[in-house]
Amino acid sequence: MRISELGRRSGVPITTIKHYLREGLLPPGRATSATQAEYGEPHLRRLRLVRALIGVRGLSVDTTKELLRAVSENETDTHQLLGLVLGARPATGPGPGTVAVDADPDPDPDPDTTTATTADIGTDALLTEMGWSVSEHAPAKEVVATTLETLRSLGMDYDWRSLVPYAALAERTAALDLDQLTETADPLERAERAVLLTVLLEPALLALRRLAQEDESAKRYGTG
Repeated sequence: MRISELGRRSGVPITTIKHYLREGLLPPGRATSATQAEYGEPHLRRLRLVRALIGVRGLSVDTTKELLRAVSENETDTHQLLGLVLGARPATGPGPGTVAVDADPDPDPDPDTTTATTADIGTDALLTEMGWSVSEHAPAKEVVATTLETLRSLGMDYDWRSLVPYAALAERTAALDLDQLTETADPLERAERAVLLTVLLEPALLALRRLAQEDESAKRYGTG
C-alpha cells in the first residue's frame, strides 16, 4: 500500500507517519521509485501500536522508540509484551549502556523512607494474600503503597486488609480485560488493544463506580 492508504487505514496523518519514519519508529517501506515506497500489513500494525503508545498512553517519541525495541524482542511472549506496553515492566534494565542509579545515596535513614517501606510491606502482604504474581517494577505497587500511607496519615484506620475485597473485584475485571485480547492472534494488535482498553476504559470504569455508589446510597438512605 502507498503511504496515503497507510494513513487512511491507520487514522494517522501522512505528515505524522513521515515523522515516525524519520524518527525510526516505523521501518522504511519497499522503495518503488526515488520518491515513493510501498508498505505492508506489518507497517500498519506497528503504526497502530505507535499511535496507541504516543496518542493514548502519552509516551514521548524517545520512550516509545525504546519500548518498541523491547517489544520486538518479546513479540512471542504475550505476557512480557503486555507488561511492557502497559508499563508494568521496564523496557531497559541494568546492562550494557545502562547505569544503575542509587535512588538514595544518603546512608542516613529518614522518616519518609521508613514510612514508605512500611507501606510497601503492606502492599506486598496484599499481593501475597491474593496470590498475585507481578513485576517488582510495576508502578501500580507504588500507587497502592502511597494511597495506603496517605489514608493512614489522615487518621484513617485503613490498611492492606481493607483492600482485599476490592482486589477480588479487580481480579475479575482483569479476567474480563484479558478475555477481550483473545480476539486477535497478532501480538502487536494485542498490544495495541491492551493499551486502548486499559487507558481509555479507566475513566468509564471510575464513572461506573460513581454511578453505582449513587444508586447504592439511594437504596440505603434515600427517602424518595
